[in-house]
Amino acid sequence: MDQNTTNQQQRREARRKRRVRNQILAYITLILFLAVLAGGIVFGVNFLTKQSRQNEQEKQEQVDQMLSTEESLTAPETESATEETVPELTPEQKLDEIVNAGIEVMPLEDKVAGLFVVTPESITGVNTAVKAGNGTKDALTKYSVGGIVYNTKNIQTEAQFKEMISTTKLYANYPLFVAIEDEGGSVSPLEGKGLVAKQEGAVKLGEGGDASKASEAGTAIGTYLADYGFNLDFAPVADLANVDGSVMAKRAYGADADAVIPFVTAMVEGLEGQGVSACLKHFPGMGSTTQDTDKGLASTDRSAEDFRANEFKVFQAGIDAGADMILVSHMAAPALSGDNTPCSMSDKVVTDILRKELGFDGVIITDAMNISAVTEYYGADEAAVMALRAGCDMILMPENFETAYNGVLEAVQNGVISEDRINDSLRRVYRIKYADKIAEE
Repeated sequence: MDQNTTNQQQRREARRKRRVRNQILAYITLILFLAVLAGGIVFGVNFLTKQSRQNEQEKQEQVDQMLSTEESLTAPETESATEETVPELTPEQKLDEIVNAGIEVMPLEDKVAGLFVVTPESITGVNTAVKAGNGTKDALTKYSVGGIVYNTKNIQTEAQFKEMISTTKLYANYPLFVAIEDEGGSVSPLEGKGLVAKQEGAVKLGEGGDASKASEAGTAIGTYLADYGFNLDFAPVADLANVDGSVMAKRAYGADADAVIPFVTAMVEGLEGQGVSACLKHFPGMGSTTQDTDKGLASTDRSAEDFRANEFKVFQAGIDAGADMILVSHMAAPALSGDNTPCSMSDKVVTDILRKELGFDGVIITDAMNISAVTEYYGADEAAVMALRAGCDMILMPENFETAYNGVLEAVQNGVISEDRINDSLRRVYRIKYADKIAEE
């Protein structure tokens, strides 16, 4: 081994010894640091414990001193010892709380859909709906409509129809208006299928002159509708057949307001007494025209004074009797609206007269929007937006539901209709739908 090799080995050995020494010094430093830290923690804990004990002792001494003082135990005679009580909410206030809480959590899409009452076919796409299956479930998941209206074609047997209605309710995200148009007489889908006993219609009841018979008819209709699962009937007719050739001649109780009022109020009370909402129709009084809105434009030349002296008296009586809903006609009444706009789309008729002048605070719904008086002049979306802006709360049977729904949704998103306006209508709708929750308490 030469001298260079020896020197290299000696340097490597020296470096190794320095590394070992440095590691040992590092370990010693770490151990000392941990020991000091532990000592500090112990000292701090002891100090805090001692301080805490001193504080607790001082507090206890203060409490003992207070307890030993007679004055601290005796309340001043001049102060009241009674606790402040919170006033109990009235049923109306409880209902408002329930309604507002429900609306607050609803997404806008559900709020808008909740303003529509539609046929099952319009949301499922089938020609005739006789069963609530996956199509109904999917449709109600996508569109949380406010109500479903059924007709004769949906009815096959008692068991089939009841199952269809009950299953539809189960699929709904929110409570539904389950509706039908049953006036008695010839306008009675269930009787037409032979499933219920026939009830006299408005014409025969009016001719008989005994309003108690209308009460019996209303109670009977309300009873069997409730049994099938309905909670809304588009009845009674509050029109007066007071012009020659009146379009309502075969469906109205008569021509004289004072004679008709007892029949309308009896029918309202009969239906509502069975838990079925009554819907007065066709405001402001379609019996004053000879033209049928199902076939095209209809109008009346009746004066505002005549309406107030006659038709309005009947509707006012129905409102006072407790009708939950009023249906507005598509008839034009220039004396009331100022032009040929359908009454259902006129704010002067819906808001100024029905809501403000007559003081109706229930739900205002349009007549069916799929009839010629609307479809020949307005798109489904345009008509729905106009009706809501006029003050209507709900849209009945638009020509095309998706078009109408999207039109209203876009109108709200663009600020054409405010969301507050939508919420106002929903409050009126859900005050009816949730009323039974208060009644059950």
